[in-house]
Amino acid sequence: MARKSKRAVQRERNAVLEVLRDAPAAGLRQKSLRERYAARYGDRIAYVTLQARLRELEAEGLITRSRQGRDPFYIPVSAPPEAVRSGQGTNAVAVHPDEQIPLSVDARQTRALMRRPRAERTPVTYDPGFLDAYEPGKSWYLPQATRDRLRELGSTTYAGQPAGTYARDIMQRLIIDLSWGSSRLEGLKYSRIDTEELLADDRSPPEATPLDRQLVLNHKAAIEFLVEEAQSIAFNRYTILNLHALLAENLLGNPEDEGRLRTRPIGIGDSVYTPTAVPQLIEERFDALLGKAAAITDPIEQSFFIMVHLPYLQPFIDANKRTSRLAANISLIKWNLCPLSFVDVPEREYTEGTLAVYELRDVALLRDVFAWAYERSCAQFKVLRQSMGEPDPIRLKYRSQLRIVVAEVVRSLRWPTPDRLSQFAQDLAIPAADQQRFVEEAMRDLKSLRPERLARYALRKSEFDAWDAAVAGERSS
Repeated sequence: MARKSKRAVQRERNAVLEVLRDAPAAGLRQKSLRERYAARYGDRIAYVTLQARLRELEAEGLITRSRQGRDPFYIPVSAPPEAVRSGQGTNAVAVHPDEQIPLSVDARQTRALMRRPRAERTPVTYDPGFLDAYEPGKSWYLPQATRDRLRELGSTTYAGQPAGTYARDIMQRLIIDLSWGSSRLEGLKYSRIDTEELLADDRSPPEATPLDRQLVLNHKAAIEFLVEEAQSIAFNRYTILNLHALLAENLLGNPEDEGRLRTRPIGIGDSVYTPTAVPQLIEERFDALLGKAAAITDPIEQSFFIMVHLPYLQPFIDANKRTSRLAANISLIKWNLCPLSFVDVPEREYTEGTLAVYELRDVALLRDVFAWAYERSCAQFKVLRQSMGEPDPIRLKYRSQLRIVVAEVVRSLRWPTPDRLSQFAQDLAIPAADQQRFVEEAMRDLKSLRPERLARYALRKSEFDAWDAAVAGERSS
């Protein structure tokens, strides 16, 4: 048999990729992939050839599989937008000219419906049956293969650690990326660098408005709330109402609406959807959607569910979508998974996906945007984590004990001796093999303690100032 040319092999690879890209989000098994290949190209690809092409594509990171073993689902991996637009690399996943991210067939169909003129779309209002039809543990917006893939991509070495440990470790980058990524979807005029300068040095670009500045700073406060309160946040009224209050501060006509469910009608610009205006229904549906969100056991599904139903209900007078974007991080932070930053998410697809939920109760387009956005976030945070090196195992294992020691020492207004720190280690049941390292890390934390780190130890500035004055000489020696 004549050996195939490189061009012929490349054509087969591209053809396999195209078939996978037009498949459902859950991917395709080899049998279905062969059938779709034959239907599309009129040529039945041999199993051995298909397996070779799949191995090549997987090795280059262009596709992934739902699991190892026999007969997995094969799923295309989204190409970074900049690579797609520039056409760099012969193996880049082809994207339709009017797409910024790869979309499944059903997502494209949904998008086409949303791009019809407003006059051709049927006016609708809130449908309680949309939420009622969802049964946690039985209903799934994200297919199993997609959940498994995203869970694997989002996994970190912090599994099993206290809630929020990973988010705290990447706190500075998380605040910058999520503040910018989410604010940009609200029309923010800042660049990412502008956002970083504002948050780090309180500098704003000349063209920025006070609204831009407030939007970013509100996001920062809301992210800090989620991370610092990671142990207690949940899909409940306390968390969501406080989250909204932080995001809406100084941005609403009536400050009383910050963190309060709305009691008057609102409209949605450029949409034929009119949210319910009945306060009693808003109250009842708000509690119902939080109850269902809390009952979902998969953190990825939980994250997407709140992005679907919180904006659909529109429980607040404004800032519903940005509240849902940060609320989507609740389960990710608590499970020590990579957070969702929304960096690079195309505004048009995100908006159309959300409007499709409003007008059609269709999650297909928003689902694809969510999956792509999470893949992108995971890749960026994984690179950050690698650049920082692996976390110190002692600090990771005894994080809460170290915080107790530092707080107790500060409140004692004394500088500890090594023997005193050793006693702390024994009292906190630190194993003998780890006590010396524990004492060294506690001493390091005390010597480097400064006002910017007080929240980590639940200390007040006045407590730190009193202790700092009392131990100044010993601390600097």
